Amino acid sequence: QVQLVESGGGLVQAGGSLRLSCAASGSISSINAMAWYRQAPGKQRTLVAIITNDGSTNYADSVKGRFTISRDNAKNTMYLQMNSLKPEDTAVYYCRYSNTYYSSWGQGTQVTVSS
Repeated sequence: QVQLVESGGGLVQAGGSLRLSCAASGSISSINAMAWYRQAPGKQRTLVAIITNDGSTNYADSVKGRFTISRDNAKNTMYLQMNSLKPEDTAVYYCRYSNTYYSSWGQGTQVTVSS
């Protein structure tokens, strides 16, 4: 199993920045993908960005050019740098790990962007 712990959420004004972290521990396979999802109140959980173990990335259209996903494989940690934040970015942000046979979620971290 893989355990995930997110950190870095908080309250920020529109136009500001935050950096989220997701620390993974446990049986981490060499081939995997890690991702950030978010869920706003009353809405479905949606993909924000994903990064594979070899560094390939993909982003939701709504965050392209503002958010950057990265990972440090030596530290088993993934990051999400969020710039130019908007009120519509307000949500609980979840970290997800997956490989061919298994996936797990973190507990989530709240991001609130005030206008």
